[in-house]
Amino acid sequence: MKTDDFISMLASGVTQIDRHALAKRFGVVVLVGLLTATLLVMTILGVRPDLAQVAVTPIFWAKIALPLSLMIGALSVVMRLARPGITPGSGKLLIVAAVAAVWAGAFYVLMAAAPDVRLAMILGKTWQVCALNIILLSIPGFIGVFWALSGLAPTRLRLAGACGGLLAGAMATLAYCLHCPEMEVPFWGTWYLLGMLVPTLMGALLGPRWLRW
Repeated sequence: MKTDDFISMLASGVTQIDRHALAKRFGVVVLVGLLTATLLVMTILGVRPDLAQVAVTPIFWAKIALPLSLMIGALSVVMRLARPGITPGSGKLLIVAAVAAVWAGAFYVLMAAAPDVRLAMILGKTWQVCALNIILLSIPGFIGVFWALSGLAPTRLRLAGACGGLLAGAMATLAYCLHCPEMEVPFWGTWYLLGMLVPTLMGALLGPRWLRW
């Protein structure tokens, strides 16, 4: 066989790669994760009855901004880490900034409040179930994110798993905001973050096992 014929034979078997395959894969995961968590909130926990009233207040959107920022940051990092040899990128800065902002806000609110009400602002009325609800709501998203990652080629498995867990926790928290009656920043900075921390740690633990290729 001539060299030109051999090259032509090899070239004829080349299939075109979808450049948007990664975005489509994670787009489906995020959509399904958010919809599933929202449906679970609506059918099991219930939407807070005054949602229409609080939805027009700035503090409600500040509450939404925390998990939304973490979700966007984690998604950005996970999509980069799904490819070998890629750094986390600027998404990690958004994650750090979101956590720092809520902690700074919580500190300011607590310092401005009377000492005898500070603990109540942290505990709220639902501290016993808040983090647990977020953890449970994150399970479908967690499975979906790890499914997406396992079909790709991450090399920093522990970090990819941790950010995947954070993504699942942030989606769950975003949906949980439709139910949660708590409107104090110290509460979010404690229990929301704790609820998202658990799937993050689970992702870091399971990443080296489930994402190995």
